[in-house]
Amino acid sequence: MNYKELVLNNPNYNFLKENEHLGNNIMLLTMSGSIAYGTNVSTSDTDVRGIALERPNELLGLDNFEQFENKETDTTIYAFRKMINLLSNCNPNCIEILATNPEHILIMTEEGKLLRDNIGLFLSQKASHSFSGYATAQLRRLQNALARDSYPQEEKEKHILKSINVQMNHLKKHYKEFTDSEIELYIADSDKEDYETEIFIKTNMTKGYPLRDFKNIYSEINNIVVDYGKLNKRNKKKDTLHLFKHSLHLIRLLLMGSEILSGKPVTTYRPERELLLDIRNEKYTFDEIFEMVDKYEADFLYAKENSPLPLKPDYKKINELTIEINRKAIV
Repeated sequence: MNYKELVLNNPNYNFLKENEHLGNNIMLLTMSGSIAYGTNVSTSDTDVRGIALERPNELLGLDNFEQFENKETDTTIYAFRKMINLLSNCNPNCIEILATNPEHILIMTEEGKLLRDNIGLFLSQKASHSFSGYATAQLRRLQNALARDSYPQEEKEKHILKSINVQMNHLKKHYKEFTDSEIELYIADSDKEDYETEIFIKTNMTKGYPLRDFKNIYSEINNIVVDYGKLNKRNKKKDTLHLFKHSLHLIRLLLMGSEILSGKPVTTYRPERELLLDIRNEKYTFDEIFEMVDKYEADFLYAKENSPLPLKPDYKKINELTIEINRKAIV
C-alpha cells in the first residue's frame, strides 16, 4: 500500500499543510500503531505520528508549541524539543517513531533523518522503567477485566489491592519517599451491605509529608478503584476485543523492551507479528497468554539485570544534536 498517497493526498489531512505549526516545519511523519507494528487488520485505525521543528519565535521568544493533535484522523505531531525529552526517557511510543519501516515514512527531512540516524543516543537502562511501566498498565487492565467476571466480591477486593500494591512500588520512585508502614493498605471485614470485605488505608506520617505528593498518590490509587468499577458498565463483547488487544500490546512491549535492554536495534515492525495477530484473533486462552507473560517478564528481567546500555543517555551529545537541528530551524 502507498501510505504517502493514503495520507498526504487525502483532504482529511489538509491540516498537515495548513496548520501554522506544521507544513514545512514537519521534520518526520510516519505511520504508527498497528500498521507500524505489522499487526493491522482490515478494521484497524490509521495512526499517524510525527515531529515538527519549532519556529524561531517559539525557540527564541515567548511563544510556545508542544504538540498538535487531530482526533478525527488519530494524528499527533510533537514539537521537537518535547520529543527530545520523551526520547531521553526512552518513551516507548516515541522511540518506535524513529525505527519505523521505510515504507511507513510519509515525510522525512534532512533533520528528521539526522534524528533517526542517532536513535542510539536515546537508548539507556531507563527503558526498564518506561517499557515495564507501560506493560504493567496493560497487564492491570487485562487482569482487572477478567477478575470482573470470574471472581466473587471478596476475591475481587484482593485483586484490586494487588493492583494497587504494584502501583505503589511505582509511586515510591516518583514521590517523596515513604514506607509501607507510613501508608498501609490492607483488607478487613466491611460494614457495607454489599461487601464482605473491603480495602482500608492507614497512614502514619509522623514526620509530615508533602500535601501535594500525598494528594497525587491518593489520586492514582483512586484511579485504579474507579477504573475497576467502570468495567462493569462496559459492553462485554466489545470489552473482550479490547482485552485481546491489551494482551497483544502487553506481549509486544515486553519483547521490545527486552530487545532494547539487550542492546539490540529498535524494531518497530515486529518479527513475531504472526504470534501477536494470533493473540489478537483470540487463538490463545487468557491462561495461555498469562503463561507467555510469565516467560517474557522473566526475559525482560534478565535483560534488565544484564543490560550493556548506560544507566542514562549521554545528555551532552543529545544537547549537541538538539542544537545542531534547531540551528537549521532558526536560519
